[in-house]
Amino acid sequence: MALNRMFRTCPSSGLVFHEPAEKLMRWNAVAAVVSLLVGGILAIGVMLTRWQAVHLLPPDMFYQVLTAHGLNMLVFWIIFFEIAVLYFAASTLLRCRIATPGMAWAGFWLMVLGALVNNYSVLRGDSSVMFTSYAPMGAHPTFYLGLILFAVGALIACFVFFGTLVVAKAERTYQGSVPLVTFGAITAGIIAVFTIAAGAIILIPTFLWSVGLVAHIDSLMYRTVWWAFGHSSQQINVAAHVSVWYAVAAIVFGAKPMSEKVSRGAFLLYILFLQLASAHHLLTDPGLTSNWKIFNTSYAMYLAVLASMVHGLTVPGSIEVAQREKGYNQGLFEWLRKAPWGNPVFSSMFISLIGFGFLGGISGVMMGTEQLNLIIHNTVYVPGHFHATVVVGTTLAFMGLTYFLIPVMFRRELMFAGMAKWQPYVFGLGMAGVSLFLMGAGTLGVPRRHWDISFAGNPFPYEFPGAAWLMMGIAGVTGMIAIVGGAMYLLITVGSVFLGRKIQTPGFQHVRARDGVAPAPQPVAVAIAAHHPSIGVAGFVAPGTFALAMVFLVSFVLYYFINWKYLSTIWPLK
Repeated sequence: MALNRMFRTCPSSGLVFHEPAEKLMRWNAVAAVVSLLVGGILAIGVMLTRWQAVHLLPPDMFYQVLTAHGLNMLVFWIIFFEIAVLYFAASTLLRCRIATPGMAWAGFWLMVLGALVNNYSVLRGDSSVMFTSYAPMGAHPTFYLGLILFAVGALIACFVFFGTLVVAKAERTYQGSVPLVTFGAITAGIIAVFTIAAGAIILIPTFLWSVGLVAHIDSLMYRTVWWAFGHSSQQINVAAHVSVWYAVAAIVFGAKPMSEKVSRGAFLLYILFLQLASAHHLLTDPGLTSNWKIFNTSYAMYLAVLASMVHGLTVPGSIEVAQREKGYNQGLFEWLRKAPWGNPVFSSMFISLIGFGFLGGISGVMMGTEQLNLIIHNTVYVPGHFHATVVVGTTLAFMGLTYFLIPVMFRRELMFAGMAKWQPYVFGLGMAGVSLFLMGAGTLGVPRRHWDISFAGNPFPYEFPGAAWLMMGIAGVTGMIAIVGGAMYLLITVGSVFLGRKIQTPGFQHVRARDGVAPAPQPVAVAIAAHHPSIGVAGFVAPGTFALAMVFLVSFVLYYFINWKYLSTIWPLK
């Protein structure tokens, strides 16, 4: 039976938007930006307190602010935006109607309610348990209830996403395999279902414990299951922002993956092995065997590392091939020098890729090694690492995608275009400084969770070396620079969406699908030929990317060796 559906084709990109899906994407994106705004304001208090020369907040308020900052940034901002990405990857890229929009709205409002309830619980003053909320340290019942409501809403959104894939397949809106970006979103969705299930397994009993219906929560059990939720939620980010990398490469350059089969295989490795990285938070726990720790943090986890290295090679490699096809074929790096560095869509993505690989990737493998983990466990090295992965990697990639979607989806011209050119550099370089100097201070032993590294008033004082104080100070300065970069993004985004000049495009077209077949797809990017005999150097079609990969390899080996050397100096054999 014929179906009446409403679609809009963007004249500049050729993307086809289904009206209900587009509204859901907009609202999820707006909720994400609001969460980022709240988390960014709270970040000021966190940075100015850890900057020892300023030391802004008293301890009770610091832990309250830190708890709210972590949840708004690591959970609410990221997952709201990821739901928008999932709907975009399914409905828009497959040019089909969204499945059960009513259920999608129910999921969205549950997520909003959960975020509000959780923030209320923290800001009321009796739930300052930080992001990890380790039992037996208890929070108010609304703290756990808010997270449960948010997780249920996100789970509904994931099921709507998978249902949309079924609709697209049944109505034959695409030919062959799903696009690689959609495949990456499927990876993120599968990991999300696992993550939310792990969260339910631990948060529901903890909620019952908080209201007195469960007598006891075992702390080791809590930590083990919670990290299957807490760390795996960041693995959703990895799959999502890698998908954004591929999307931006296609949008800006018309690039295709160097080998789509290899890229899909790398995403499959994410599904099978990426969550095992959660184990690096448990390597000092006495209740887990060494066999379990070594297997999870070496043999198995390296397969997830391999997947990230594949993406780190094929994304810039595809850009290089596309650039060389356009004539930028001189030497190793003309393709990179002539890239559109003034386009924030590209610059955000490329800084995200470099920061995630060199800062987040190398440090993640190091801290995932059982012996080396002892150097930096529960030091500020850990937030230094995840600011490199979640902030420089995920957040900056999402910022770049926002600059593309504002004119395409919100149909508004970008305001403050000059500021937008500089924003990725201010935010990316500022946050890279935060990551580097927190990792440096953590290597010198600065604790992760203590608000005062001077330990003033303690009966057993400890004096950190002067370099640790200096690094924490520089981290504070670069953190404030990154906050300025975040404020620039919020000003550009909010100003453009609400005050930007409206782009006049044709309204929604009523499209009657005959026999369940959607209109012919509009190409978004021009395909690059399969063989490239006229480009490259010395038989390599992407020699510049290969050279960058060798720089990465040397950096990784040197850093790994330095940390083993450092371990030998602090743990001598007698």
